Amino acid sequence: MPSGVEVATTVHRYDGAEAGPTVYVQAAQHGREINGSEVLRRIHDRLRRDALAGTVIAVPVANPLTFDRVSYTAPAALDSVNPNMNRVWPGDPSGSLHQRMAARLWEYAGDADAIVDLHTGSPDMLPHVVYAEGDADARSLAAAFGTDLLLAEPAGDDAPDEWRARGFDGKLRVAAAREGITAITPELAHNKQLVDPAIETGVTGLLNALRHLNVLPGDVEDNGTPRRARNHLGSVDAEASGLFRVTGEFAVGDRISEGTTIGTVYDPATYESLQTVRAGQDGILYALTREATVTAGDRLAGIALVDG
Repeated sequence: MPSGVEVATTVHRYDGAEAGPTVYVQAAQHGREINGSEVLRRIHDRLRRDALAGTVIAVPVANPLTFDRVSYTAPAALDSVNPNMNRVWPGDPSGSLHQRMAARLWEYAGDADAIVDLHTGSPDMLPHVVYAEGDADARSLAAAFGTDLLLAEPAGDDAPDEWRARGFDGKLRVAAAREGITAITPELAHNKQLVDPAIETGVTGLLNALRHLNVLPGDVEDNGTPRRARNHLGSVDAEASGLFRVTGEFAVGDRISEGTTIGTVYDPATYESLQTVRAGQDGILYALTREATVTAGDRLAGIALVDG
């Protein structure tokens, strides 16, 4: 930092008694997404040397800059060029602060056989796992994690222009796929607070993933047949700032039809309706913002296209 204070974090390494793959797991790349950090704490004592084949590298606080501020991005004073760390992978050791941090962690992640990047979304979100569309190994690992919903996400030449405009090619999962590393992004519900159901979903899922990779012994728990969908930027965003009110009876996981009215954004001072919020496509409603105050550009709902 300008003051001379070093930016540092802790990396846990668990070496097994037998040979096997290397799995890199990180949490809190976005500092308000803390349930993944608790997931790693809870499995710490279960990663015993005598039970492991291979190596697990675990980083419970991947981004201390945003963690300390309970924030999604870093303040402009710290990194005005790349405020979102999950847009700069594999990083640049001579770049901005986030690029340097990513490059340092890539020294571990880039040597892994598989990567699990734990995230946690909004409170009203259906837990799901995102993987690269067309990557059979990533899809199998996502299915083993065991959430009800799997989201395939395009990247590179298969992605729409908006994908590249938003810097999504710099996501850790996407950078890993380019290097031939199997990678998934579990999205657990809730942020800013530790919530047991979300944490337990993460614990069960991560242990299942490690069993699937033969790092831990035992069978993957059977969680039924997950629903598969595609995430093609199927978000519904606020066109104006104001108060957002959900006007229908919706729950995450519901099927929703294109054109369905979800809610209204209105001016809190004049009471003027600023936007009638409607679903832009048929699909599964997997995220819904219920906070009252929104800013133009905020995501209000996430809708995934059903696969098949």
